[in-house]
Amino acid sequence: MSPRFDSPLVLLLVTGTLLGLAPPLGKAGIAAGVPPLGWALLISAGTAAVLTAILAARGTPPRLDRARAVYATVTAALSYAIPNALMFLAIPHLGAGYAGIMLTLSPVTTLCIAILCRVRRPTALGVAGIVVGFVGAVVVASTRGEVGRPADPLWVAAGLAMPLFLASGNVYRSLGWPPGATPTELAAGSHLAAAAMLLAALVLAGDAGGLVRIADVPGLALAQVAASAAMFACFFRLQVAGGPVYLSQIGYVGAAVGLLGGIAFLGEHYGPATLAGAVVIAAGVAMTTVAQRRATA
Repeated sequence: MSPRFDSPLVLLLVTGTLLGLAPPLGKAGIAAGVPPLGWALLISAGTAAVLTAILAARGTPPRLDRARAVYATVTAALSYAIPNALMFLAIPHLGAGYAGIMLTLSPVTTLCIAILCRVRRPTALGVAGIVVGFVGAVVVASTRGEVGRPADPLWVAAGLAMPLFLASGNVYRSLGWPPGATPTELAAGSHLAAAAMLLAALVLAGDAGGLVRIADVPGLALAQVAASAAMFACFFRLQVAGGPVYLSQIGYVGAAVGLLGGIAFLGEHYGPATLAGAVVIAAGVAMTTVAQRRATA
């Protein structure tokens, strides 16, 4: 991989853009009859298959030891299985764009957890960014989704829980990184574990039969797997290059792509308060980003 593509900024933009494709693709797939948990399973199973094939072609299949198994299991739960399940379950009620906006809370939440875990010391600007981001989140949450289709507060809470799990996963992946492990290896193992968790959840929910509906939308499914595999190939590289707080900024890029995709291709409509809240959250994200850069300068 070229040095330019290893730069944190390039990785951030690529990873965030690919992340933002998930909400609109997922909403379209769910509308075609695929169970929400089934779409989350498609992402993890497809990503694990593609990345494992790449590793096998390189002659470096994933290694399995206790440290990697623990890392894969915890990462799978915090970063993939739970937040993706929440996102795709909530999207039919909140809209793809609204669910994407919730991703913008990940950077602020990651900074809070990083401070609590003493991964990063707080600065005045960083704390101010947290407060601003929280205010924006309150504004967005109060609008409860698309115009004329207010969501049940339970689904709003589910959307707000997403960045909490994502942020916990962001910090854990840096703290728990197994010595000598490669980014692609960890991505493949974590998604394999996430796929097993989601399949078990589908079986318990009695929705496993709905997986056959994926065959009705082969184009969407292939686009989702390709985007997800490419995203997670970059995701763990960004973890190494930028650290957990910088990596969390993909939520901002992803939210912009998801919001525009929902409006442009899915006919979603959001009121001025929702869009204003998104701008306020973006301001909070910008403040925390500047604070991080100053702290590492």
